[in-house]
Amino acid sequence: MTTLRLVLRLASYRPGLYVLYSERNASPISISSSISKLSFLSSLRTTVCRSFSAGSNKDNTEIVMDSESQESASTSLKRSITIPVRPTVGSPFEALPQSPDRKPLSMWPGMYHSPVTDALWKARSTICERLWPPPSIDGPAPQKLITRTPQESRVSIVYGFTSDYILREQYRNAWDECRVGRIMEDLDALAGTIAVRHCSDDDHTTRPLLLVTASVDKIHLRKSITLDQDLRMSGAVIWVGRSSMAIRMEIRQPSEGISEGQDPVALVAIFRFVARDSVTGKAAPVNQLSPQTDEEKSLFDQGKKFDEHQKKRRLPRTDNSVKPVHNAERLKALLAEGRVLSDMPALADRNSLLIHETSLENVHICQPQQRNMHGRIFGGFLMRMAYELAFSTCYLFVGCRPLFVEVDRIDFLKPVDVGDFLRFKSRVLYTELDDPSKPLISIEVVAHVTRPESRTSEVSNTFYFTFTIDSKAEAEPGFMIRKVLPATEEEARRVLERYDADHEELGIFG
Repeated sequence: MTTLRLVLRLASYRPGLYVLYSERNASPISISSSISKLSFLSSLRTTVCRSFSAGSNKDNTEIVMDSESQESASTSLKRSITIPVRPTVGSPFEALPQSPDRKPLSMWPGMYHSPVTDALWKARSTICERLWPPPSIDGPAPQKLITRTPQESRVSIVYGFTSDYILREQYRNAWDECRVGRIMEDLDALAGTIAVRHCSDDDHTTRPLLLVTASVDKIHLRKSITLDQDLRMSGAVIWVGRSSMAIRMEIRQPSEGISEGQDPVALVAIFRFVARDSVTGKAAPVNQLSPQTDEEKSLFDQGKKFDEHQKKRRLPRTDNSVKPVHNAERLKALLAEGRVLSDMPALADRNSLLIHETSLENVHICQPQQRNMHGRIFGGFLMRMAYELAFSTCYLFVGCRPLFVEVDRIDFLKPVDVGDFLRFKSRVLYTELDDPSKPLISIEVVAHVTRPESRTSEVSNTFYFTFTIDSKAEAEPGFMIRKVLPATEEEARRVLERYDADHEELGIFG
């Protein structure tokens, strides 16, 4: 089975030398010939001839390049569907104005999106362009469904931090560690590429499906990601419904004393995508999934259980339904504490404060540079913006640098367009101080799309993050994390609802 593998290397270090990696033997294939940098980049406008073909060719992905270099490179490229990434901006004006190679400045790698996201979008484009000419939006909807294995949708990308200084700098944060917000952007781009790979068919005459991120069920950081070692991000479809699919991704990074095959998983993420007809906008069926290994079957079952659980949570509750999430006694007790602090602050616990006192807000006008491939604001960009606000909220709350633990839930309720007035509001929902070695702080971020002309404001996204702090900071004299309390019934309900959701053990995120 051919797995799409993207390896990051700074091609501009050696003009004329571009390194691809063979899928079969993982050894570098140098393409240095006499072609210029510009003509090589032009040839990289590759088209996937058949990302999935029937019969005996099912396991092969054929790449064709532009006419000039197609014949000489065909042998190597049939073994590899690796796309090089330029982590820095070259000259977007190298091509003539009339040339098809000339790109808008906003889409130049590393300018407004991470170089990894840019490479994944290019890979996704080649998958969509299965045959030449590319499918037309005026073509018919897909007529048949194909059953695929999880391995057929698998995509991997390698970050060459150890050999690429500029790439390393693009992911470095203020504490000389990896920027989590950048990683979230790349996860969204990778999930979209996996979804496109799974949903592609063999018929170039049909119009492509519109695949959008519906939610992020979990992003759990198991260990910190450093910049002194290369890392691999990979993922595959683990479950499909009629028009939705769950995608599980992992990040692995080498550690001292552990062989490459035993690298511990640094991060696990579950994204959920839905398919829409690109013309009608209605739900469209997706290819079915046939898990092969015991692990794939286990993940498929867990994905199905999680989907059923989510559907039950969305159903309206009745008097005859099971015990409500918001137990009346818990709600009353929690609200009583908050009202003492609100109405009698001099008599309240001095180690507590009200939820609304922890709030922060950020406003952003959505610009064309933040667009995704479909012209809407990139979901990964929204995730990064929300994460950075949540990080700042926690930083101000605890008084020291917080450490990211996980994304508990992200819902993409409405699309965000260029020009939208986007307002992010964050607050601390609750703290868990039972384990002194690892206190937890839960942060909620809500994004509102506000349109002053029409006097409307709608919630477009909800984000839930969990942070902790370094044990060294907690050992400092006088350090203390305060308890937060609700002042209203609505806040109390949100706290209990989120607390219960965060503590559900469904097994899919292991």
